[in-house]
Amino acid sequence: MSTVTRANLVEHIYSRVGLSRHDSSMILESVLEKISSTLEAGESVKLSGFGTFSVRQKGERIGRNPKTGVEVPILPRAVLVFRSSQLLRDQMNGVESHADDVDDAND
Repeated sequence: MSTVTRANLVEHIYSRVGLSRHDSSMILESVLEKISSTLEAGESVKLSGFGTFSVRQKGERIGRNPKTGVEVPILPRAVLVFRSSQLLRDQMNGVESHADDVDDAND
C-alpha cells in the first residue's frame, strides 16, 4: 500500500489533462490553498461524491498522563473532521451504487 503524495497528484493531472508539470503543480497548489483557507475560516468543504471536511471545536477537558497517572488539562482546540460520502463508502466496500439513488444531503 502506498501513500498518495503531491508529486503523485501533479503527475496524474499532468498525464490526464496534458498541461505542463509546472501548470499542473500550480493548479494542485491553488486547490489545496483554497481548501486550507476555507477550513481555517471555520467553514466546511464539500467535495461531491467524495466527502466533507469540517472543523470541530473541542472543549477543555482533563486528560491523564498514561506513564505517571497525573491529571493534566487539555486545552480547547479545533480538529479537522472528514466524513466520507455514501458513494465513497460504497466504493470502498465494493457495493455498486447509483448516483441517482444517493441523496447529496448525506455527503
